[in-house]
Amino acid sequence: MVNKRAQIMAHKRRRNARKKTWKELSPMAKFGTITAAIVQLSLLFAAQRDISHRPAEQIRGSKTLWRLATLVNFIGPGSYFTFGVKRTPAAK
Repeated sequence: MVNKRAQIMAHKRRRNARKKTWKELSPMAKFGTITAAIVQLSLLFAAQRDISHRPAEQIRGSKTLWRLATLVNFIGPGSYFTFGVKRTPAAK
């Protein structure tokens, strides 16, 4: 019975929970959010710039599809740099 009551109370708390506003966030939470945004935008910018400057022969697939894929947060630019760019063997 106690376990069931605890489950009901936890469910009510989750249902009534709301997102915090920017003013309600702690300074560390604000710093983390801003840092994540800067990293995301930097990756997006780097991927878009690389697609623009790299010849189509050095990209796996369509440039247009990779441009769209890089718009997906973190995953898109990471996928482009991991799978979209053809690597050439290192010169010895």
